[in-house]
Amino acid sequence: MSGEQVPLNGSAGNALTFTESDSVAVDRAVDVLTSCRSLLFITGAGISADSGLPTYRGIGGLYDVDLPEDGLPIEEILSGRMIRREPELTWKYLIQIANAARGAQPNRGHQVIAEMERHFERVWTLTQNVDGFHRAAGTQNLIEIHGDLHDILCTDCGWRQHVGDYDAIEFPPTCPQCRRIVRPDVVLFGELLPPAKVQQLFAQCRRGFDAVFSVGTSSVFPYIAEPVRQTRMRGRPTIEINPGESAISPWIDIRLTLRAAPALDAIWTRYCQRRGVNLP
Repeated sequence: MSGEQVPLNGSAGNALTFTESDSVAVDRAVDVLTSCRSLLFITGAGISADSGLPTYRGIGGLYDVDLPEDGLPIEEILSGRMIRREPELTWKYLIQIANAARGAQPNRGHQVIAEMERHFERVWTLTQNVDGFHRAAGTQNLIEIHGDLHDILCTDCGWRQHVGDYDAIEFPPTCPQCRRIVRPDVVLFGELLPPAKVQQLFAQCRRGFDAVFSVGTSSVFPYIAEPVRQTRMRGRPTIEINPGESAISPWIDIRLTLRAAPALDAIWTRYCQRRGVNLP
């Protein structure tokens, strides 16, 4: 395909200039959707990058350095072992992550997935993100496999609370009932995935999906890549939206080397135009 620029109108009427190959990939994704009743979206940090959130690694990443200022790998600082041993250190970096997301909101990519959930018969979203944006955008069938940074709990007495941000909590935060240091209800490095969420994912994957979208994730974890592999083995379409290569790129039927929000918006807008669906 040539590199000719092709204008695509987004839902808000903004001119989105894609290459000709991008436009063809959008059309192919729309063709897939026209015959689908069930969809799985698998999302990673790339979808929230369009809300202004930095990724943890890579160019522009929050920890795009050899070692953080405390001289330990970020994977060790943000680990289950560290929050048990030195919770103040782990909380220092959790608050850095929260501060980097201050004022950020769900973007058009999150909104599109929520709108598709209301349109198709069965849509599920598996996300690695802990920012809570999918739920805030209105997604209901959601597996937050790594948890939500806004949910904090006490592992001693069972107290828990959902907080909008960390501004109003003390450092390090303590349980109002037993005064133990609390933690966010997220999967830290070295910890196991929540069994209930794993079973929920397995149950949905056993039912299968007409198509799967991998959006903004490097897909390095087996439980993120496996649903794509299973869908491909069943002969169902797989679509990836990612500016770079990922671990699953060789298995993908349709690749859009684009940012998540404009790609999802273009696919959904063109689908709605073709099918006569009124956008919200």
